[in-house]
Amino acid sequence: MLNFDNLKKQAKQLVRWHHQGYYPVAQRIRVVLPGYRGLDDGAILSRPFSLADAQELIARELGFDSWKALRTAGGETPSPQEQGNGHEPRLLGAFPQLFVADVEVSCRFFVETLGFTLRFKYGQPAFYALIQRGGACLNLRFVHRPVLLRDPGTDNEAERDLLSASIPVENIKSLYVEYKAAAAPILQVLKKQPWGLRDFIVGDPDGNLIHFSE
Repeated sequence: MLNFDNLKKQAKQLVRWHHQGYYPVAQRIRVVLPGYRGLDDGAILSRPFSLADAQELIARELGFDSWKALRTAGGETPSPQEQGNGHEPRLLGAFPQLFVADVEVSCRFFVETLGFTLRFKYGQPAFYALIQRGGACLNLRFVHRPVLLRDPGTDNEAERDLLSASIPVENIKSLYVEYKAAAAPILQVLKKQPWGLRDFIVGDPDGNLIHFSE
């Protein structure tokens, strides 16, 4: 179930960022909320932005039409008192960061070939983006030169272990067939590992290795 206490805190933080004139939140608002599309950053930050707007933004990012629909479909999580003393930290997810030479090119690859959705993109030209498919989120970060130096002329088995992200999947065969049909660069075919895992590896335009496993 979704942690609504955490989502409420996220919504309040979005409102604070908007009131503080934090420009990255303007792009996020523009991408998600229909009423702000076509406006530049300054116009978005000068318009009213309420807690209800922030809650709608979060709901839409999670695939729901409204905050009410999110609450109805997701259910409420137990309060901190119900969970225990409320002081133990809980990890809510992970957002691996991929270093790329061109954010626009990477966004097109992940959206058109791998079926991700662009959640937000920031900068002119873009230097940062967030993409998502299901529960998997990846950050795309512009860098001037490769972070990992790979030898393109060799088929180095050891380099295949340098994974940038590992994504668990349900019904992995269906995803593999989808990516084959989309001509995704599959660097390791779908196979069953000796320890029981079924997995495959896709490479992005910058050589980042994305590992899908079931």
